[in-house]
Amino acid sequence: MTGARPPGCDEQELRSLFLFEKLTSEQLAQLCRDGHVECFGPGPVYREGDPAENFYVLFHGTVVLSRQVGGQDVDVSRTSAPGVYAGAFQAYLGDQVPQVYNNSLRVTEQSRFFVLPAEAFAQIMHDWFPMAVHLLEGLFFGFKTTQEAVGQRERLLALGTVTAGLTHELNNPAAAAVRATSALRERIASARREFAALTAEPGRGADLAQLSGLQELTVGRMRQAPQLSPLQATDREDEVGDWLEEYEVADGWELAPVLVQAGLGTDWLDPIAAALPAEVLGSALNWLTCTVEAELLLNEIEDATHRVSALVGAAKQYTQLDRAPYQSTDVHELLDSTLLLLAAKIGPDITVVREYDRTLPRVPGYPAELNQVWTNLIDNAAWAMHHAGAGGGTLTVRTARDGEQVLVEFRDTGPGVPADVQSRVFDPFFTTKPVGEGTGLGLDVSWRIVVNRHGGDLRLDSAPGDTRFQVRLPIHPATADAPPERA
Repeated sequence: MTGARPPGCDEQELRSLFLFEKLTSEQLAQLCRDGHVECFGPGPVYREGDPAENFYVLFHGTVVLSRQVGGQDVDVSRTSAPGVYAGAFQAYLGDQVPQVYNNSLRVTEQSRFFVLPAEAFAQIMHDWFPMAVHLLEGLFFGFKTTQEAVGQRERLLALGTVTAGLTHELNNPAAAAVRATSALRERIASARREFAALTAEPGRGADLAQLSGLQELTVGRMRQAPQLSPLQATDREDEVGDWLEEYEVADGWELAPVLVQAGLGTDWLDPIAAALPAEVLGSALNWLTCTVEAELLLNEIEDATHRVSALVGAAKQYTQLDRAPYQSTDVHELLDSTLLLLAAKIGPDITVVREYDRTLPRVPGYPAELNQVWTNLIDNAAWAMHHAGAGGGTLTVRTARDGEQVLVEFRDTGPGVPADVQSRVFDPFFTTKPVGEGTGLGLDVSWRIVVNRHGGDLRLDSAPGDTRFQVRLPIHPATADAPPERA
């Protein structure tokens, strides 16, 4: 909206504003020469992203500052205080920063401003306050450098969290595979000894041929065996133990648990007893049991290596090492890989509930960066629940469609974020964790990734026992280019 520019500028009226109250008469006169007074009716004064042409100081009226979040204007400040300023207040930094408005300004009633062109404001700052300009430049760029450095550390901490979780998760199946391999070597050696004992007796050719067939039958029965409950397994062990004792098989009560674990019972033992002479039954069952144990151990090794393979696949998915930086992706794949890698961090005392809407479309974006957002939000939720006193809780990860956006929600049953600090959780360096346990940049980095890089929205809704971080990502972003970063 074009403002009406009344003639003249009152130096004493300028002096009534806190921004100019300490200036000399000569300085006020220069301000009146370089600037002007302008009135605006209800409506916009300038828009975010436009070239920063003027510096505005309010005489009277009501102003509203807003920011673009996910393609929508979000009001961040509303005031009628005389002397408040907005616009090109970084003009003194010159070409060192993009000279665009970093918010939008509108008025809700007839409002009157002192308007100073950006070039004049920059020149006045350098001429009148050279030392202040140097200090402000140092403060601005020093803060930005610190933020970038600590932001890099936050990313490294996120990577460290994932690495620690991955190492822990890989250790379990790797150790299981090593143990199973060692035990398998012993069972193979035992099988060789039992077979040697059988072949040492003359005239056992027919019996050995029978054993070969029984071995194949045993392996086939194992693969078809149903899963038993603990109570069923105990009853089956008693039954098999009694059978082995009846047939005077040495160490029968040691063989029984192995046979039952493989799903073998008396219905498997009876045909063997009928097919073999009584004098070789014990040696034959010991040999077959070695075969059974070897098969069970091979299954353990197979499960362990599949687990390692799944973890490596999750790590690959998490880091997106084989993907283009910007692409269309399934958020559920990203969430599952992050949850898998953070399983150790989450711990067994936290129940993870997945409420996925599998009909959601793929979302354009930067998958590796979104994984960093999931890592920060899941890590924060786990920390809150572990430190709530109860030592655990429930983490619910929900996805849904919200208009033209995909919603990803992380809900935890922790103590919640105090109401008086909820508005600050996305501020750089702000943290509710004890000293040394948080950098205060995890949520700031997440905010920048979601809002600035993806044109989405990140919100917090918190109450004791019900804290929700909601990420909204546009299904059809207006542009793949990152919007201006938050000030």
